[in-house]
Amino acid sequence: MIEAVAFDLDGVIVDSERVWDEVRESYTRESGGTYTDSAARDMMGMSSLEWSRYMADALAVPGTPDDINAAVVERMLVRYGQAPPLIPGSVEAVRRCAARWPLAVASSSNPELIEVVLEAAGLHDAIPVVVSSQEVPRGKPAPDVYLEAAVRLGVEARNCAAVEDSQNGIRSAKAAGMRVVAIPNAHFPPEEEALALADVVLRSIDELTLDAVNPEMRA
Repeated sequence: MIEAVAFDLDGVIVDSERVWDEVRESYTRESGGTYTDSAARDMMGMSSLEWSRYMADALAVPGTPDDINAAVVERMLVRYGQAPPLIPGSVEAVRRCAARWPLAVASSSNPELIEVVLEAAGLHDAIPVVVSSQEVPRGKPAPDVYLEAAVRLGVEARNCAAVEDSQNGIRSAKAAGMRVVAIPNAHFPPEEEALALADVVLRSIDELTLDAVNPEMRA
């Protein structure tokens, strides 16, 4: 029986995967690094420490990982401004779930970016638990961020559902033992092997009903 729900942020609540890609690519090229064809997919789900180190090591971006992280996050905050690109229907879907279960965000985004999105969406009251992969040892596809979300929600991970869009996110939630509701990212769709791990696949956030989260409610 599902007792809580953990939402990914990027690609589920806010349409930011392309923004992340554009910001990282422009910063890489402007600083003299080499942005590869696989870079965007490689970095999806990584914690800030992991993707900034990846940019330094694999993309040859000069500076320390801390320097790279700070510069990219600053650009992301500028791009977000006061109006992050919320996915249509995401706020309503979150509130549908919040009326039934306690919620968490389990995100690879930096805490300050999560805060901007939740503030703009008016969802602080609906999502009392927020975990950034910056706060755990490993980013997605490792299960750490989802396991920590379950701890803070006070429930067993196996009694949680996770709402995800990316292949690393799906793998992370599945490794944590959660029921995985996948809403494939249209711009960076998960590979079939990862998508097959999901318990249910939806076409859009509008299809995120209580029954989709917990089919036992139909009984």
